[in-house]
Amino acid sequence: MGIQIYNSLSRQLEDFVPLNPEQVSIYSCGPTVYDYIHMGNARTALVTDIIRRYLEYRGHTVKLVQNLTDIDDKIINRAAELGITAKQLAYENGEAFFEDSQRLGIHPADVHPKATDHIPEMISLIQTLLEKKAAYIIDGSVYYRVNRFAAYGKLSNRKPEDLLAGARVEIDERKEDPRDFDLWKAAKPGEPSWQSPWGEGRPGWHIECSAMAMKHLGTTLDIHVGGEDLRFPHHENEIAQSEMATGCTFARYWVHIAFLNIDGRRMGKSEQNFILLRDALDNYPTEVIRHFLISAHYRHPLDYNRESLMKSDGAFRRLSNCLDTLKKYDGQEEGDTATSPLQHAIQEMRSQFTAAMDTDFNTAQALGAIFTLVSKVNRSLSAPNETPPLVLAQAYRALTETCQVLGIYDTEARNSDGDNVEQRDHLINFLLEIRQDARSRKDWDTSDKIRDRLKQLNIEIQDTREGATWKIVS
Repeated sequence: MGIQIYNSLSRQLEDFVPLNPEQVSIYSCGPTVYDYIHMGNARTALVTDIIRRYLEYRGHTVKLVQNLTDIDDKIINRAAELGITAKQLAYENGEAFFEDSQRLGIHPADVHPKATDHIPEMISLIQTLLEKKAAYIIDGSVYYRVNRFAAYGKLSNRKPEDLLAGARVEIDERKEDPRDFDLWKAAKPGEPSWQSPWGEGRPGWHIECSAMAMKHLGTTLDIHVGGEDLRFPHHENEIAQSEMATGCTFARYWVHIAFLNIDGRRMGKSEQNFILLRDALDNYPTEVIRHFLISAHYRHPLDYNRESLMKSDGAFRRLSNCLDTLKKYDGQEEGDTATSPLQHAIQEMRSQFTAAMDTDFNTAQALGAIFTLVSKVNRSLSAPNETPPLVLAQAYRALTETCQVLGIYDTEARNSDGDNVEQRDHLINFLLEIRQDARSRKDWDTSDKIRDRLKQLNIEIQDTREGATWKIVS
């Protein structure tokens, strides 16, 4: 069985079959850059990153497009509050988004289109909708006729009378139907604007994503990703305007990420209960934040609290200590593996990891498979002579490969720190040799002093029958 994705449109698991076997196309709704991103935004960006990583792990070539909305009512209003231009605000917060994403270990998209760089594409798309009588003009503004799209509401599964609930619409008695949404907004004094066939103005929120997605991925894309809060009206409106304009299916699989909660309520700037990603990263390592954000399936709400983060911190330290110890076996090419039960555990982990991720990218179960193997490896490391070095090398490779898919143990980042880490390891091992010499002379004071000073540096020594080992602890 191959990869299955829960499609929000059909509300069921579906076999994933890309439109073009040569390349999977993914569009992810990026941030509206009126402020720094919070942990809820980060969860959506991180899930997108992992979906892409896993598809590549399974042999697919992926093109990911993640937009930046850099013109919007929120940007204009915030810029006015701060006394700066909307362009300056969007630029500064856009750069902050890239900085925070990099700190979280999120790989850049192949394309990060900005709305203001795609005004001609938006105007062209609006003109097509006008020609098809799916839009109309009022005093320089252009509105989409919702009643022209018979399938409107198919994504959110809402009845016509419920479709106004939660919609980002302005009260405008001039509209033919209260559900109609703006494609182009006539210019207001002091606001950024662009020239169009209907006069000076700026694009509506929804038309931006349709134009950017189709510009970079074509009229039909494989996977569209976004937060659960975007299902309606944003994604519903994307479908309506895109499919009316092209006559083609806009996105084949819709993936919606559930909310991150805090104090029992959805985390969000409108709720005034958010934690900025950059603040969380100042307090916890990247891998801890990533582990926490994927510790539940992406379609399940996740509660942000200190207890959960401490659990993720402990889990990461267990993983890191295990892999740091296993690393010395990497590169082992020869040896007998026939009698080692750990080799079966390695194969079982790989199988369980793939099965979990194949089933709608179930990171929670994938983590379970990884940490089950970590426990078995730790038991093997406590009696190293019972497990062939080649098998320990295989365990290291299996764990690092799967952990890199989830981004919870970045060997590249650790290797870039390589010389310092190697020097640290050599120094600790040298101190252990001195300590062992002291113990052989029954110089217990020196032995204990080395042990105690290393403990102050969060390095714990464990004395075994085979000799002393060490690990970094909290």
